Amino acid sequence: MAAVGSSGSTGAAGQGTVSAGTLEAGTVSAAHRRLKYISLAVLVVQNASLILSIRYTRTLPGDRFFATTAVVMAEVLKGLTCLLLLFAQKRGNVKHLVLFLHEAVLVQYVDTLKLAVPSLIYTLQNNLQYVAISNLPAATFQVTYQLKILTTALFSVLMLNRSLSRLQWVSLLLLFTGVAIVQAQQAGGGGPRPLDQNPGVGLAAVVASCLSSGFAGVYFEKILKGSSGSVWLRNLQLGLFGTALGLVGLWWAEGTAVAHRGFFFGYTPAVWGVVLNQAFGGLLVAVVVKYADNILKGFATSLSIVLSTVASIRLFGFHVDPLFALGAGLVIGAVYLYSLPRGAAKAIASTSTSASTSGPCTHQQPPGQPPPPQLSSHRGDLSTQPFLPKLLTKVKGS
Repeated sequence: MAAVGSSGSTGAAGQGTVSAGTLEAGTVSAAHRRLKYISLAVLVVQNASLILSIRYTRTLPGDRFFATTAVVMAEVLKGLTCLLLLFAQKRGNVKHLVLFLHEAVLVQYVDTLKLAVPSLIYTLQNNLQYVAISNLPAATFQVTYQLKILTTALFSVLMLNRSLSRLQWVSLLLLFTGVAIVQAQQAGGGGPRPLDQNPGVGLAAVVASCLSSGFAGVYFEKILKGSSGSVWLRNLQLGLFGTALGLVGLWWAEGTAVAHRGFFFGYTPAVWGVVLNQAFGGLLVAVVVKYADNILKGFATSLSIVLSTVASIRLFGFHVDPLFALGAGLVIGAVYLYSLPRGAAKAIASTSTSASTSGPCTHQQPPGQPPPPQLSSHRGDLSTQPFLPKLLTKVKGS
């Protein structure tokens, strides 16, 4: 009897322990879910607001600011921010920070020089974005710019020997088709446009920007895989090269005009908003994206396309016709399908295959075998994830 009573009390205690653990797990799960929703909001707002603000400042009447100066200022602010973050990591010890930077930047100069290539390409890409957005409606640019997923995927296959699932290849085909439809709509008219805007130049700039984004992102990931440096250190090194290369580009493209009118010619509060968004937006995304899985990233991109389109209608009088809606819909669907984890993609493919061959059925697990692992929405190993664009790649090296 004593044994029974003892075991019963143990069982009751065990039940109490499980309930407390379940409650704690539920609290953690709710907090994680809240962070995911905050991450989604940040990603959507940053993706849409940067493009819309650039378009707004580049189409205002009056004197235009020099885009090359905005690129340089964004790199300077980004580098200073990363320097402050590293200073905080060293607990405000200037001596430790100087010794750390001397070791990481100068002593290990080979690793530093490796970042000159992606920094050059990123600087080129940022300048091309200004050219593209100045010549294309914000919604058209946002849709067409998703070609960076296609270029990144192709470079990851060629340079990293990464394999893509069948569903991902299908999604890339849908993506290209959707962008082609949108560009056909743009070439066919797409409503009135200012005389100083050239859609051909805009398309060439966005395609070049997507190619540079894809190559630089894969190259940067390859560097991070063989490096132990933090994401803030790498962004500081990129900022140093980006500032120097940006100044070279400024001197080559607009040096005479900048010398005559001044570095901050045409700067307004809206222009400063663009510079701050470009400088801090990427770093902010690098932080919040740790709480977002691939599906959430794809969903955020899709929402940002919708938000850019709605805002363009309101702010710029953009006209949405059936052709644009079809192309944008294909791109949104392709982005979502591509962002699905590999396990989910295989499940979708196998479900569609069995439905087409044998109709609906219920899969029975053979006796004596463990159940298959459950799909998780959390990020997994790099080898199981579809390749992501530039900013997400930086996070994975942290």
